[in-house]
Amino acid sequence: MYRYDEFDAALVRERIAEFSDQVDRRSSGALTEDEFKPLRLMNGVYLQLHAYMLRVAVPYGVMNSRQMRKLAHVARTYDKGYGHFTTRTNIQFNWPALQDLPAILTDLAEVEMHAIQTSGNCIRNVTTDVFAGVAADEIEDPRPWCEILRQWSTIHPEFSFLPRKFKIAVIGAAKDRAAIRTHDVGLQIVRGEDGQTAFRVFVGGGQGRLPHIAQEIASAVPGRSLLAYLTAILRAYNLLGRRDNIHKARIKILVAAIGIDAFRDEVERQFAILRQEDLRIPDEELARIQAYFTPPPFEPLPATSPSYDAARRLNPEFARFTRSNLRPHKQTGYGAVIISLKPIDGVPGDITADQMEVVADLAARFSFDEVRASYEQNLVLPHVRLEDAHAVWSRLRDAGLATANADLATDIIACPGLDYCSLANARSIPVAQALSRQLADAALLEKLGPVRINISGCINACGHHHVGHIGVLGVDRKGEEYYQITVGGSPDEQAALGEIVGRSLPADEVAPAIARALDRYLEIRNDGELFIDTVRRLGADPFRTAIYELTDAAA
Repeated sequence: MYRYDEFDAALVRERIAEFSDQVDRRSSGALTEDEFKPLRLMNGVYLQLHAYMLRVAVPYGVMNSRQMRKLAHVARTYDKGYGHFTTRTNIQFNWPALQDLPAILTDLAEVEMHAIQTSGNCIRNVTTDVFAGVAADEIEDPRPWCEILRQWSTIHPEFSFLPRKFKIAVIGAAKDRAAIRTHDVGLQIVRGEDGQTAFRVFVGGGQGRLPHIAQEIASAVPGRSLLAYLTAILRAYNLLGRRDNIHKARIKILVAAIGIDAFRDEVERQFAILRQEDLRIPDEELARIQAYFTPPPFEPLPATSPSYDAARRLNPEFARFTRSNLRPHKQTGYGAVIISLKPIDGVPGDITADQMEVVADLAARFSFDEVRASYEQNLVLPHVRLEDAHAVWSRLRDAGLATANADLATDIIACPGLDYCSLANARSIPVAQALSRQLADAALLEKLGPVRINISGCINACGHHHVGHIGVLGVDRKGEEYYQITVGGSPDEQAALGEIVGRSLPADEVAPAIARALDRYLEIRNDGELFIDTVRRLGADPFRTAIYELTDAAA
């Protein structure tokens, strides 16, 4: 993984000193909250319902054991003993005191972590496939390119005050495991006509009040020209994007309003007048950064492990875990272990300080000192020998981290909702907990197969409900919490927005309604057909009928 150089370290130290002064002035009353707001947002600090919240950057989701232990220290020392991982692979602390924020940032800087640009109208944390460098289907590891984008975008003088926040995701395979079409810009590594690295570029994706799936703007931008092309996109957005209406300021609104062809014309005009030599990525610089991401020293192992196979035969619980939470690795004899942060009746994405310590120990001992955060609000140990998988599972089980539900119906994405967020209309966490209890039967989960359920507490869609196979949106109806259900969304290479199936439901009816929809799926699916494929074949009507059959009868 990447290590700070002297420029990174100096930048973070200077930012902490600057923000410490701003916190002191806010604490003394020299700054009002309105004056403090833009300053704190540039340092990842939100004011939520009950307290300030600090969002810490985890660039492209990669951490080591020292960093995980430091996050545990922050949770214990300055918070209430836990943190919350988000779909942007960041971690949030919900209860820090304002006066403690400079100390927290100082502690994080000791392990090369910061909170710069995790909020505000700037380029946010760049995300990628959690299995980057692991998956056999990738053309090239996208993480070095994510690091290049991080360095380029950090405190960029031209793009620090955009019309609205701006999110970029990068993948290295045709299979989209990072939801790139839901981003302002999505990048997919392809091979150019010369056989060299190039990027298929999507623009104008996003969720929230007016959701859009990103559209392709370029099929193969050469890698050496990537920064110039992104600069052209951002200049076009800066020039044409709306600043008079916060709800219409995202690039998705601009692209939808003028059309992808007109936007492409403006990008190409900006690209043509750029001093491209200033933005061309030197081969030696790319090689320098790629060297940080060389594969670890894997052992030459056989594709199978007798001890692993025996453990699966003897322990049905471990076998179930490997079926759902162990992913193939391009290196024979290894696998990637998904650590589910979705226990039954738990809060999706939450992890305690003690559990962070366990993950840090496992990463150091069994995964070449590496752990990753995923878009799904889980963690991954990317490089585990198959013969070590049982030992890893045993430790995870003891720590309450071995729920065998990765990509299954209880692997729910959810925002913090009205329990924490001042923007929310309804709670997300209790609905997620009720759903996990409703669908807790392990045999049922396996029978259902992959089902993505996403929950948002308001129209801002931080829980990505628009692209859930089943989406749940909290709404306020005359002071009461109700929930709108969508069916048929998808965040992957076949990205789609879900269809609203009908009227909103009270909180206690959501989990039973979704359970009925899933039962209907089992009745009508073809052999081996996934839930989302059944929806695509038959449409939303069969599920609409199931969702409302009891409530309609009662009415």
